[in-house]
Amino acid sequence: MVPPTAVATPDAATSASTGAIGTPDAPATKDPVKDTILTPRFYTTDFEAMAAMDLSPNEQELEAICEEFRKDYNRHHFVRNEEFEGAADKLDPQTRQVFIEFLEQSCTSEFSGFLLYKELSRRIKTKNPLLAECFAHMARDEARHAGFLNKAMSDFGLQLDLGFLTANKAYTYFKPEYIFYATYLSEKIGYWRYIAIFRHLEKNPDSKIFPIFNFFENWCQDENRHGDFFDALMKAQPKSVTGLRARLWCRFFLLAVFATMYVRDVARKEFYEALGLDAREYDKYVIAKTNETSARVFPVVLNVEHPKFYTRLERLVRNNNQLSQADQGQAPAPIKLLRKLPFWAANAAEMAKLFLMNPIRSEQFQPAVR
Repeated sequence: MVPPTAVATPDAATSASTGAIGTPDAPATKDPVKDTILTPRFYTTDFEAMAAMDLSPNEQELEAICEEFRKDYNRHHFVRNEEFEGAADKLDPQTRQVFIEFLEQSCTSEFSGFLLYKELSRRIKTKNPLLAECFAHMARDEARHAGFLNKAMSDFGLQLDLGFLTANKAYTYFKPEYIFYATYLSEKIGYWRYIAIFRHLEKNPDSKIFPIFNFFENWCQDENRHGDFFDALMKAQPKSVTGLRARLWCRFFLLAVFATMYVRDVARKEFYEALGLDAREYDKYVIAKTNETSARVFPVVLNVEHPKFYTRLERLVRNNNQLSQADQGQAPAPIKLLRKLPFWAANAAEMAKLFLMNPIRSEQFQPAVR
């Protein structure tokens, strides 16, 4: 579902209709979009359990990754240049709108990572210093990303109130192992998303609608290092990636992440079209690469080449469109609810069918890597 554009103040909303939302020097504060299953979430976890984790099964690799974090390769990378001056004014209204939505979703996602990693670092510092230091370095990276994206939003006369988000957005509780699965996939899928866009625009510079894409090559290396950290952390907690329970949860998180991304990206396909990309083909590439990468640590991965995999994802897209139409209607809330129930049920059925499709054992899928 494409999130609606909204601004916090009546003055800003009024000016939006004339195309003058704010200015880069005095951006209007943007209301956060309504939380849905497709919007980025904020997470919390069991901090005591994280602090008590024994890292000895893979401590050497975690130490090596922490040393990589200490080098902070991108500390001088996120510096705006003259290319940003006036770049926002060159976008047509439709492209401007979908690009702002992309910036907002990306900023919220990066800021979510910052809050989780920062709190983990603070809460486990005395009991698990190595883990705390790794989380502190990742929080640094995520804060840098979120700030850079929010500054880009100010070029369009808008800005997210990150302090308001911190205090008012609902937090979802995940057990530590679920945090591992979710954040590992978030970081690795972020890498493949950013590098795919960067490589495409490198070959098609005329489709580069904003200079922020020049930063994606180095940026995605932060995402990749973060993913490698969670890979090493899961290997230090062998129960998280071995046994029947782990296989079921890995399938669930792979499916949840892939399905959410596919439905969301197809809904905002205009953004990808502005970059000269087909949203469906782009997502198929990212899903295939993330699935392949996940085989390095997850015990199973999805059979994304199954002929019915994308057929069922397309049914989710159609159902989501129907849910959006029901939301936008003028009917009373109880009538809207009744209209939405069949599509929620249909989505649940499609997700169940996708989950029950036979997965691929990772040692069979990628034996050379494992």
